[in-house]
Amino acid sequence: MRTADRGPDRGTDDGPTGLQSFAVLLRRMNSEFNRIAHEFAQSQGLHPTDVQALIAILDAERTGTGAAMTPGRLREQLDLTSGAVTACLDRLERAGHIRRVRDNSDRRMVHLHYAAAAKAVARDFFMPLADSTDSARRQFDEAELAVVVRFLDAMNDELAQLRKDGRQP
Repeated sequence: MRTADRGPDRGTDDGPTGLQSFAVLLRRMNSEFNRIAHEFAQSQGLHPTDVQALIAILDAERTGTGAAMTPGRLREQLDLTSGAVTACLDRLERAGHIRRVRDNSDRRMVHLHYAAAAKAVARDFFMPLADSTDSARRQFDEAELAVVVRFLDAMNDELAQLRKDGRQP
């Protein structure tokens, strides 16, 4: 049985692949990620929003698209005011976590980069999380991991669409 535009009908029951089970598992994982991020923020004397900014800057550098993070993009991604982004970036720069670099061709444009020394601090702090992630990944074969990646991509796309549409709770 298929539902209109939604693929196979998997129901909303509490079975192992039901919507309720997914919701519980996603909330548990999100809660653990938030706990770890808050611990990192506390260890570095940062605000939790600062950690979100660091993640956004790091992810922008790793996408390979050549589109470095800018204060404007960061403001949009984190849904902050320009003043809040400025305060966040000031804190991160003072703490040595980021560098602001003016674009050579357009000096008005500022690119945000994760400072190398700060990357090492983050790498050391988050190594147990990386090890745990790798341990979990090794429990699945490549075909299973491809499905997990497809689900995570779809979930991130859906969440981004909620934000764009203004439908987020």
